Amino acid sequence: MVLILPLLLITSCREDADRNWTTPEASFKLHDTTLGAAVLYPTMQNNPYILTWDKLAAATSYSVVVSSTEDFKNKAVLGTPTTNVLKTTIGELNTAMLQAGISPYSPSKVYVRVESGSAVSNAISFTVTPYPVDVPVITKPTAGQAIVLDAANPLATAATVTWTDYSYGVNVNYNVEIAPKGSSTFSSAGTTVNTKELAWTNFNLNDAVLKLGLPVGVSSEVDVRVTATTASAGGTITKVSQIVTFKVTPYQPAYVNFYLVGGGTAVGWNAGGAQLLKNTNEISEIYTYLEQNGEFRFLGQQDWGPINYSLNASGINESYKYFNTWSTNLEPSGNENMKFTGNSGMYKITIDQNSRDITVTPSALPTLPTNLYLVGSLNGWDANNALPMEQVNDGVYEYTIAIPDGAQFKFIGQQAWGDLEWANIHTGGNSGFLGPKGDNDNIQFDGGGALYKITANIKLGTYKLTPQ
Repeated sequence: MVLILPLLLITSCREDADRNWTTPEASFKLHDTTLGAAVLYPTMQNNPYILTWDKLAAATSYSVVVSSTEDFKNKAVLGTPTTNVLKTTIGELNTAMLQAGISPYSPSKVYVRVESGSAVSNAISFTVTPYPVDVPVITKPTAGQAIVLDAANPLATAATVTWTDYSYGVNVNYNVEIAPKGSSTFSSAGTTVNTKELAWTNFNLNDAVLKLGLPVGVSSEVDVRVTATTASAGGTITKVSQIVTFKVTPYQPAYVNFYLVGGGTAVGWNAGGAQLLKNTNEISEIYTYLEQNGEFRFLGQQDWGPINYSLNASGINESYKYFNTWSTNLEPSGNENMKFTGNSGMYKITIDQNSRDITVTPSALPTLPTNLYLVGSLNGWDANNALPMEQVNDGVYEYTIAIPDGAQFKFIGQQAWGDLEWANIHTGGNSGFLGPKGDNDNIQFDGGGALYKITANIKLGTYKLTPQ
């Protein structure tokens, strides 16, 4: 006995040392209630969840708490009944688990116990996967923050949108959207996967706010929100943050080139032959042929990438969206193009880069000529003896002649002065673009007496002079 007693004492001391004395001994029993599901879904939120425990003498109220740890160091209250029964829902249990720091979409062990004053019940535990209920919270930009965009540094970061959200157990897709203050129509200004921030360059944010129709050089209020979308076996859950309103001053970007391409045009789907429009500051334009119900769009180069321009309409690829307004004879088609709904014929396409507006209006000469003639200083301006040009394609005519310096000429559709007339668009010059009667002036060219082939492409709306 003398030897055994110290051993018993030593064993008892070790057990006491190993015990977690921060967790009180249970004073009454909480009955183990199975959850019935290892994974929770929003469709379950109204399903009942009932807990019962042995009644504690003299207790007038209880607090049912949830924790992610057995010691209940961090806990959330599930309910505060006055009897020994808690009738709640799966939705309330799910919220309490999230408040206790348990991540959605992540299988976690959950502990539940009942407390009343200093008395606590035993803890029951189960492994469960909750679903998200709270929304992202935007931390930047802050309300009222003013951002002035810098045209001189288009690729520099203008602002970074940041937000807080859960640590998800699955991928979460974030969409950062903006709209003019008070508008319910939001447009995407960038996306991320799992990352809780999005950097805007001066160019990106400028392009995004101009698509909203905001004026350049003016501080305008913009609403921003973040939408989080997650998908699991239980379906897709979308959570939208509260709106934050900030101010932004956009700049007028450098004017760009537009190249016309499409099955409904004289070019066809030939990116390498896409037709450049005439640019004068913010206005890009051309008189050209469009086919009824034909599709087209614009490229930023004579290639399919990297830049494409189409209507800023639902269903169009985000990176293609450019035109904020358009004439009624245009409509979006598929996810890339616009469709012309007017009658087939010659039209004037006008693009205003400041407002991002595109209009298609009938040409004063809506049909192609049967014949084409050259008239000007090259033949003494004698329309009755205008030089007949050779038709080489639909709407395309050629004539080869020696051209002196100071030459001026036009194209006419008859050997007489009449309505069928085409020459340099708007004013006299050598732009390479044709305008119909009422919107043209003489083509002017210094040929030095050399031989040139003059090509007039009435259908495309262009002309050129090629040395021979």
